[in-house]
Amino acid sequence: MKELFRSNDPIRISRVLGLLDAEGIAAFELDQHMSILDGSIGILPRRVMVADRDEFVARAILKDLGLDD
Repeated sequence: MKELFRSNDPIRISRVLGLLDAEGIAAFELDQHMSILDGSIGILPRRVMVADRDEFVARAILKDLGLDD
C-alpha cells in the first residue's frame, strides 16, 4: 500500500475517494478514528491509501484535477 496524501480536510478526502472510486481505483482512508484521541478537534491528519499498482494512475488523476498538494 502507498500513501497518496494526508489531510485534515474531510471534504477533500471524500472528494478524492469518490473520484478514485469512479475511476475504478480502490482507495481507503486510514486514521479516520484518530480524532477521538485528539479530542475531536481534527489536528491529526488522515491518510488516503492506494494499492502499489494504482499509485501512478491515482497521482495522475489528482494532478489532472489540481488536487495534488
